[in-house]
Amino acid sequence: MADGVVFGPCRTNAGVAEMTMKKKVLIPTKLDRIAAEILTRHGGYEVVQNDSIASDADLLAFVRAHPDAHALIVRSEKVTPEVMDALPNLKVIVRAGAGVNTIDTKYARKRGVDVMNTPGANANAVAEEVIALVLADMRHLIPADASCRAGHWEKKAFMGRELAGKTVGIVGLGAIGRTLARRLSGFECRLLGYDPFISPDLAQEVGVQLTELPTLFAESDVVTLHVPENERTRGMINRSLLTLMKPGAILVNCARAGVVVEDDIRAVKAEKRIRFLNDVYPKDAEGPKSVADIADIMVPHLGASTVEANQLAARRAAEQLIDLDEKGITTYVVNRDIPEGLDRSYADLAFRLTRLCRALSGPERPLKLIETSFYGNLKAFAPYLLVPIVAALDEAFDRTSDPAAARKLLASRGIEYVDRETDESKGYKNSITVDLTVDEGNGRLTRTSVRGTVTEGTLMVSRINDFHKLYFELHGHLAIFTYRDRPGVMGQIGAAMAAAGINIDDIRNPHDATGQHSIALLKVNQPVPAEVVARIASQIQAFIACAVTI
Repeated sequence: MADGVVFGPCRTNAGVAEMTMKKKVLIPTKLDRIAAEILTRHGGYEVVQNDSIASDADLLAFVRAHPDAHALIVRSEKVTPEVMDALPNLKVIVRAGAGVNTIDTKYARKRGVDVMNTPGANANAVAEEVIALVLADMRHLIPADASCRAGHWEKKAFMGRELAGKTVGIVGLGAIGRTLARRLSGFECRLLGYDPFISPDLAQEVGVQLTELPTLFAESDVVTLHVPENERTRGMINRSLLTLMKPGAILVNCARAGVVVEDDIRAVKAEKRIRFLNDVYPKDAEGPKSVADIADIMVPHLGASTVEANQLAARRAAEQLIDLDEKGITTYVVNRDIPEGLDRSYADLAFRLTRLCRALSGPERPLKLIETSFYGNLKAFAPYLLVPIVAALDEAFDRTSDPAAARKLLASRGIEYVDRETDESKGYKNSITVDLTVDEGNGRLTRTSVRGTVTEGTLMVSRINDFHKLYFELHGHLAIFTYRDRPGVMGQIGAAMAAAGINIDDIRNPHDATGQHSIALLKVNQPVPAEVVARIASQIQAFIACAVTI
């Protein structure tokens, strides 16, 4: 399996010198030949493509046969440290697709290897697949085909429904979700959307009405999932949401298997007659599938499997490699480290402050504006500190990405970013302020502001809105409440925590400058359940009530 198709000039004696000047690119996958063609036409690359790689051992044998390779373009192949170590001259790995979970990006960084992806290349393919699945289910095309081939004529049995005029709920409005919204416009559907990391203006541009998840599930005839799988989304589609669905509603999962709780679908399906259309599994491989008993249609992860998507990903992979080599464009690099001279603790501070600010502002509320202030020596690193800020807001965004990628993502979501000029006379030294403005609906905007610094190696929040001099450690399980100052409130909070079996490890409870309002900032020994937060908020009539683990 070590051999492959070589693209470029033949290896004649006269051409040996020319060939040694070219950068070798390995493509050990069934990728559209347009990538090899673009690189070859460029003149600076020798491409070796092998589309018969069938195993990890095949891949390793292939790369070992080409130790002088400069770049590697892959699809879903596993690029392990062993693969990279077999390529001492490797400088770039390009994933012709979005996810890079099959590439050891951290090890690549240690080796000085840039890892890039081609996000959005499969957006149209997945969007069209969703519509195909829904139409096939609504019109019973799969069983009707089997029946007709068997010689039956069961028109009444296969009476269907029309998609036109129905309400479609789109969970996740990234590239795929927004493309789907555009494709559905011809069906004159009412489109509901859930994505707290998109501006209402951008959602409106694609015809989507932003709403909360419970409302989306309750009002939609079709719910389609387009979110990454991470700590926040894993298991997010559970019994509490499924029971809200209309009888006979359709749930489509072309996102990731772990986003849904299979047993909850199993429990609710019979009662609500939910239709479940599935394209994703815990592992892409042959063998029995755990959803076989609940999936009304199941296909083998075909979302990105179109000629056009494959060609677009291949084209972008080649073009991005050339741009990186020739122009130093790092927009799609997902594993760049922080620059020399920046203390990593301040990147962590930016991340944690933003996580705190988002919790305070309401993580379900659409984000419209991010404002930052970097004081002292941090001002010079403002572009790089935006990266952990964006990563704190969107877990699908890698913290090791390039600053240009952070700005590109914000722009794609319609979120404005402003890095303010700072007044060094305030004496904040090396500190960071993060302000988030969210849309509460009906044109009402609310801004939440936090400031923090690093003291003796400890990450601290020094201000939350109008509450100053907090100097509270940004680590662990936190609960925050603001309320009108009056005696006995802290006793109520403590009693409620105790009743829930939660121990308070640390606390700050200052007034604001007016003396009329107080903040209770607590560090506790375990995550505070949402129902406990809500109960305390109701008891003390809190203005802000939230819990967050940082």
